[in-house]
Amino acid sequence: MGARSLTGRRELLDAARAELTARPGVLFHGPPGIGKSLLVAALVAAVTAHAPCVGTVLHCSPAQEDAGLPFAGLVDLFTRVPESALELLAPEPRAALRAALLRGPEPADGRGRLAVRVAVLDVLRTLAATGPVVLVLDGLQWLDDFTAEVLAFAVRRLDGLDVRVVAAERVADGEQPERLRCCPPGTTELPVPPLADDEVARLVRAGIGADLPPGVLRAIQDAAAGNPLYALELGRAVALRGPERRVFGPALPVPRRLRALLLDEARTLPETARRTLLLASAAARPDLTLLRAAGLPDPAADLAQAERLGVATTDAGGTVRFRHPLVRAAVYADAAENDRRQAHALLARTITEPVEQARHLAHARPHEDEATARTLLAAAESARRDGALGAASELAGLAARRTPGDRPADRADRLLAAAEYACDAGQLQEAAEAAETVLAASGSARRRVRARLVLLRGAGQALEGAGALIQEGLRDAAGDPEAEAWLHHWAAVRGLLCGELTEAARHARRAARQAAVAGDTETRIGALATLARVRSLAGDPVAADIALKEALTLAGGADGGPQSWRLIRMRAILALDSDRVPEAREQVIELLARIGEFAGVEEVMATLVSLTRIQVRAGHCREALHTAARCSRAMPQAAPALYAAALAATAGGTAEEARHLAEQAVRASETDGDRLFLLRALAVRGQAGLLTGDPREAASAVEALQRVRELGTAMCAADPPLLHWYGDLAEALVLLGETDEAEAVVREARARTAGHTPGSVLAALERAEGLREAGTGRAKEGAARLRGAVDRLRQLPLPVELVRTLIALGAVERRSRRRSVARAVLGEALETATRIGAAPLAARARDELSRLDAGDRSGEAGAGGTGLTPTEARIAELVGGGATNREVAAKLFISVKTVEGTLSRVYRKVGVRSRTALAHAMAVAVIASGTAVESRDDGQADVPAQAVTVSRPSPTRTPPSSRHTPLT
Repeated sequence: MGARSLTGRRELLDAARAELTARPGVLFHGPPGIGKSLLVAALVAAVTAHAPCVGTVLHCSPAQEDAGLPFAGLVDLFTRVPESALELLAPEPRAALRAALLRGPEPADGRGRLAVRVAVLDVLRTLAATGPVVLVLDGLQWLDDFTAEVLAFAVRRLDGLDVRVVAAERVADGEQPERLRCCPPGTTELPVPPLADDEVARLVRAGIGADLPPGVLRAIQDAAAGNPLYALELGRAVALRGPERRVFGPALPVPRRLRALLLDEARTLPETARRTLLLASAAARPDLTLLRAAGLPDPAADLAQAERLGVATTDAGGTVRFRHPLVRAAVYADAAENDRRQAHALLARTITEPVEQARHLAHARPHEDEATARTLLAAAESARRDGALGAASELAGLAARRTPGDRPADRADRLLAAAEYACDAGQLQEAAEAAETVLAASGSARRRVRARLVLLRGAGQALEGAGALIQEGLRDAAGDPEAEAWLHHWAAVRGLLCGELTEAARHARRAARQAAVAGDTETRIGALATLARVRSLAGDPVAADIALKEALTLAGGADGGPQSWRLIRMRAILALDSDRVPEAREQVIELLARIGEFAGVEEVMATLVSLTRIQVRAGHCREALHTAARCSRAMPQAAPALYAAALAATAGGTAEEARHLAEQAVRASETDGDRLFLLRALAVRGQAGLLTGDPREAASAVEALQRVRELGTAMCAADPPLLHWYGDLAEALVLLGETDEAEAVVREARARTAGHTPGSVLAALERAEGLREAGTGRAKEGAARLRGAVDRLRQLPLPVELVRTLIALGAVERRSRRRSVARAVLGEALETATRIGAAPLAARARDELSRLDAGDRSGEAGAGGTGLTPTEARIAELVGGGATNREVAAKLFISVKTVEGTLSRVYRKVGVRSRTALAHAMAVAVIASGTAVESRDDGQADVPAQAVTVSRPSPTRTPPSSRHTPLT
């Protein structure tokens, strides 16, 4: 049984195995095609594989045509029962059973039915005496009545015998099995649920060995409604159809054998009822009012007949509902082509809503016709204005197909419109196919430029390899200022994502100039917005603000419509980076409400990512998780969505979840060549490694944050987030005991600060400096630095940063034996973290408080749990504090030789080789776990050591997952 067959069913199979261990039987039930037989086969295979002592497996799998044949099921079940088992029966039961199995003549008297029952029961008892017996009854609904009666008699009398039943029965959705009596009392009933959409996608991909366009896959998911058989059959039919015959509206190809399964009874309806069903299947929202308006004489009576056969029904409001979504598609596919056209023509005359009317008109006239094409294009533009992006793309594509062959320019324009609408809807594969068609066939340089712009949009964050596409476009655009402006703007965006900030600024300025010459205000606004982002990343907020204000003026201010959306978002991020968090939050929430469903998927995604960043900094940790989940639904495997999810997890999730998501975001960004989001993803990976304070995580945090430092330097970036990440790097280095390197990192960051450096950045650097001081044994100076950072953060709306700093201060104060101060500081950290939903930081604060409580109970720091004996711990603390072996011996009244021998054991346990390394390990333990360097009144240190293992895993790379329009 392959993994493909059991897609989405592993959990149910495991539950069935557990139930069959504890119960006498398991009965799977559900509609046709849901996967009952696969589960039966998998369960039986699992039982026999894990219990090789199973003696006998008796199997029957009746078909519909077997239902009227007496004892057909019993004949199948007893195929593997040896004749010797029958010879042990009494003469009368043996004769009756042999007759039922067609192995002998039927007894003359009328007691044969009872004799067969007794015989079957006795045979099962005989078989069970030699080993466990499994009865497999796959298809109880088709089991003949005679066999069903025999089994119902036998299974009630199997108590105490090692006989298990594995059965399956087909039932309608929501119904209960009717043949449960064929299973032993106590049998577990397991309904087989529909597959989730992602499971259907995996199943179809595995079944046809290829990916389908997202729109086509969505149509299959909707029609199959989680039924694996339906999904596989539809996927194969679509794959055979080829890309030139895409799925539009109800025209999903339903294979003939699937139609036969679904429409067996519907085909017996009168012609008028079948016509009513066809019209209902063709309509997007069928109801009795529409069907009457279309001229049907009595649709209610027709649908009543269909309801009696379980095909469709009408609810109290008159809405027509098919028994299953695929029944609707099957009814439509089963009709003759001419009948379908007539149905669409009738609906086109009846329906007044422009978009739906145009769609029916296209299906009623499936040939080239300019009037139809114009109507479809107008409807597409209307759908786009209404925010129906998918419908806009579909209708524009239909318009291109209906365009006469002698109008190639119009056809190309309509294909480009369909491609642009598809980009808006996130249908990138469909957009690319349309653009490639135009690029290959059009003789117009301007249209080829437009086609390349669609391909650039479709590349999403992966613009690193798009240089040739842009250069080819610039050659086509030569002499056309507007087209040149478009491409220079894309070159600027590519430079921004690839970390080529100087080139990005040059292209952005060129794009703005060319757009001004061409009078293209929209492109000019976009170029200025990109320039503002580049200057902000380069640490020049003044230049960024100038460019942003110019763009906003051109757009007509904040109320300038779609042209102002990106500018508002960028203004909010600049406010966020300047610690004006409430202002940023207000702007983005208002923007998200304003764009609603009218924006393209990229615009919505960019706004959601920005909102996630703001919510995390504002301490709205639970809200950040919800916003990040919306990002994941929009673009599940895109680097920006993964980054947002990882960032939200650092605030409101778990450290492990944050690490996992950040690593995915790093791989996706590397694959796309997107250095902008790679910086962010690496920074979140580093922050995730700092959440627990565990030195074992610090190594990977340092690795990630060192890459941030290197990338930032290569990009000449110097914006506030980057300087904040320098503080994180220094903190991680202190955890590893690399205090000198930490000092160098902080010095480098300090050199980049200026008068406009936000307070949050200064506080992050002060926190790193305070931890470094404490890590080198200067706890008093370290606490002072940390208190300064706390005071600074109390003036800012940054509760997550405040909690981080309070925890650091509380840990240092605790180790300095200032227990009451530590308790107050850590208590505030815990209360704040709990209130804002910062789960990882709340856990860290609780851990520090528990260490404080443990210290109070023991009266000393102790060496508990470190692996060092009290003597070893005391020697380690003195050596870590700088004492020589002779000084340690004198203080502890032991010999120098004893000190040397004990110190060797300490080195082994802590995992170091020198006194300097031991001092570093003690400092690490101070910051990381609270089990080291408790400052004492006598100036020495009370140091229970903790072994530190450092490993730096090499980064891994994965294949590309998803490509979307770039977010910056």
